[in-house]
Amino acid sequence: MTAVSTAAMAVSMLQLFVLGALGPVLVSELGVTEWQLGGLVAAGFGVATLLSLPAGSLVDRVGPHRSLIGLFVVSAVALTVLAVAGSAWWIAVGVALGGIPQALANPATNKVVLASVAPEHRGSVTGWKQSGVQLGAFVAGVPLASAAAVVDWRWGVGVLAVLCLAGAAATARLTVPAPPVKSGSGDGVGDRVRALAAFSLALGFGLASVNTFFALYGVARLDLSAPVAAWLIAVMGLVGIAGRVWWSGAAGRADDPAAVLPWLGLGAVVSVAVVALADGAHWLVWFGAAGIGMFAVAGNAVSMVAVMRAVPQKLAGRAAAVASAGFFGGFAVGPPVTGLVVSQAGYAWSWVAVGAAFAVAAGIAFLVTRRTAVTV
Repeated sequence: MTAVSTAAMAVSMLQLFVLGALGPVLVSELGVTEWQLGGLVAAGFGVATLLSLPAGSLVDRVGPHRSLIGLFVVSAVALTVLAVAGSAWWIAVGVALGGIPQALANPATNKVVLASVAPEHRGSVTGWKQSGVQLGAFVAGVPLASAAAVVDWRWGVGVLAVLCLAGAAATARLTVPAPPVKSGSGDGVGDRVRALAAFSLALGFGLASVNTFFALYGVARLDLSAPVAAWLIAVMGLVGIAGRVWWSGAAGRADDPAAVLPWLGLGAVVSVAVVALADGAHWLVWFGAAGIGMFAVAGNAVSMVAVMRAVPQKLAGRAAAVASAGFFGGFAVGPPVTGLVVSQAGYAWSWVAVGAAFAVAAGIAFLVTRRTAVTV
């Protein structure tokens, strides 16, 4: 079930990673402009934000097993639409469909963890399954971009769609036990989950901005070549996998998992400051990239550990959906706002904006631990 949950997280955002990996091809072949490409990515997260709350209720109602099967199937359909797309409009259809698995991923996989994993191991398993997002970025990046250079990119995207169908078939053969229902008052997710959603909004704002502009910053300000600058994202993602597993395990063993979050927020602020200082000492940017991976990328996984401990298990889907909606909202808003800052004031101020977002996340996390209580 750990492997299935990790795979589900990997494919949930696959269509957006495909857009990033194939951006140059789509611009040249389909006439998609750069601003349209960026708008499509932002719109994809916007769709996921709107669908998150109903998706969470759906997962609580129909169960994680059916939800995971649906996630894989809809991902396959979205990728198929991208593979046959002949214009930006069809790409938009694929991106819109891709918002469904994005919205289902955290609620469904969180309930799987609650149903299948002993409490003492839930933190580390959550870290592994959340690292599936970075795995999806790698699969859609290096192999797909390489395949597009030698064969038609459409075949590569089609293969990814077939793999999603294989994931649906494998999931259908598994048995997911129903999570035990604990007593809880009412059906609301509570103040702690809403505060964690606010933390995720600020965190997502900063992370999406880094993902969008990090490589461009490396080329424009640090005189890196495009392939070398792309490794800034790779370093951030690879260290992020280790960070998500380690910090989530630590959070799972803590009396209050949310107590880890303020430290991650502060670590992210320091890491962004190191990146900003790279204007004067270019080698510092690699330490900044690793720091953002270790602290900021890990934040979403740890927040999911905290969410699972914040509500009765019958509300796990809705609680994950509320936190996910905040995170996706940050991803939708962050790049356009930071892009405006870059165009009007330069990269130095963009890092100020990103650092401020991470500082807000740290402050919210501190208030979470002081003003809300662990309920389960």
